[in-house]
Amino acid sequence: MEHAKVNGVELAYEVVGSGEPMLLIHGAHLADALQPLVMEPALERFQRIRYHRRGVGGSTRPVAAEPTSVPEQAEDAIGLLDHLGADRAHLAGHSFGGAIALELAAQHPTRVASLVLLEPAFLATPAGAAFTRAVAPLIDRYQAGDPEGAVHGFLALVGDRDWRAIIERTVPGGIAQAVKDAATFFETELTGPTWTFGPQQAAAITCPVLSVLGSRSSPLFVEGRQLLHAWFPACQDADIAGATHLLQMQAPGPVATAIAAFL
Repeated sequence: MEHAKVNGVELAYEVVGSGEPMLLIHGAHLADALQPLVMEPALERFQRIRYHRRGVGGSTRPVAAEPTSVPEQAEDAIGLLDHLGADRAHLAGHSFGGAIALELAAQHPTRVASLVLLEPAFLATPAGAAFTRAVAPLIDRYQAGDPEGAVHGFLALVGDRDWRAIIERTVPGGIAQAVKDAATFFETELTGPTWTFGPQQAAAITCPVLSVLGSRSSPLFVEGRQLLHAWFPACQDADIAGATHLLQMQAPGPVATAIAAFL
């Protein structure tokens, strides 16, 4: 991967293909979680830009335990687009990356051609409160000195019993990398300022929006789709049969085909 210094950090990134730029923003833990989408034939007419968020994979963070925020991460992403000379791009964000994509689109609406949201994480919902309670023991496990157990527990929470096989098949070494990067999630992202996003922020976004949802995903992401429809009445849906929150690794072909059809 190449590297770019933006917004006080060095981001590792790769650019594949040519055409209209598409920036892919990964979620927590797995730096290469969106890599399976990059090589899908359905997306080959786009210039696919994939990067590691700050403190994950090959990217740095300024201070080991300094909290980060969604707006700060959105500025990282826009800084990378500036570095690459991309005035306008399609955004595809998964989970925490979906929140970053929404924030970027709200703060820089003229820079975003479309918004593809793969199960964005919204914790200010009833299911979000339940999810936060489920994550609490994993935080305790991390703080007790077991980052591997904490990461594995989180991936099992958002996936299913085959989570390990799915990740290792599509992102070899991804689980080990996630364990190495555990501090970023448990020490900086979970402790950052609460992200506030609602109708007022959504009103700034005028580009087309696609909600991508796995048919076996948790209520947290089902409620997230409901929020998207409340904020964006013209929001389109793509349902990925048999998929969990690991949908872009579990079913990269159907996910890529749905994105291409939307675009």
